[in-house]
Amino acid sequence: QLVESGGGLVQPGGSLRLSCAASGITLDHSAIGWFRQAPGQEREGVGCISRSVGTTYYTESVKGRFTISSDNAKNTAYLQMDSLKPEDTAVYYCAAAPYYCSSFRNHYGHWGQGTQVTVSS
Repeated sequence: QLVESGGGLVQPGGSLRLSCAASGITLDHSAIGWFRQAPGQEREGVGCISRSVGTTYYTESVKGRFTISSDNAKNTAYLQMDSLKPEDTAVYYCAAAPYYCSSFRNHYGHWGQGTQVTVSS
């Protein structure tokens, strides 16, 4: 089970940190992907981390602004979002897969319920 938290309303240029708490899934053996879905749009990959493989990647639109990390002792992954823009507004999801990252949604077998992020003045 994955549970996201930390979403909310923030002004453009602001920051938020999302958390993805895992239970029944060990981050030591998992990749955690972050996705987002804006109204009327497809769910898109934001990035992914796999501590076991030593991989972290980001989609181009968030590079330099978003940072993915994980605390395996707490079995929790994080998405730090800085310099937020209105176009970052979406429901954000975390997802888990064994070991390896992928930008494809079908790669991930476990999903959280999502948390709303709204960037607006």
